[in-house]
Amino acid sequence: MYKTPLTTRGAQLLRAELHRLKTVERPAIIQAIAEARAQGDLSENAEYDAAKERQGFIEGRIADVEGKLGTAQVIDPKLLDAEGACVFGATVEVEDLDSGNHHTYQIVGEDEADLKSGKISVVSPLGRSLIGKFAGDSVEVDAPAGKRQFEVIDVRYE
Repeated sequence: MYKTPLTTRGAQLLRAELHRLKTVERPAIIQAIAEARAQGDLSENAEYDAAKERQGFIEGRIADVEGKLGTAQVIDPKLLDAEGACVFGATVEVEDLDSGNHHTYQIVGEDEADLKSGKISVVSPLGRSLIGKFAGDSVEVDAPAGKRQFEVIDVRYE
């Protein structure tokens, strides 16, 4: 069975989203559907159609989040003993050898990835290339913009 890797923070965020969907979004959409039904003829009721479409989206997202949490393998980066290797959950400082810029990324699951906050997916080209590497190692990444060279500067488990 496939396990969905999540950091502790990612699992907390998914649980919070699921709680919000079930306790806030679902009751609100049920109320909106009831109000739209009260307006009469459903065949020409745009509010009813929009509310039903939104309900389908919310129910689909609830099922998706429940599925991910049901198959989650929660990994706490602070408890890792990877002996300096880049692994899921690690925070990695890299130097772009082409530009000389330094970047710090945490390797996370697909649902947690957010480049603006320094979180890259374990299945992204850079994430895949970093797995198993140590400080001082160089990696070549087949990025969408072409091949890029990076050097691992530091690996931390925060």
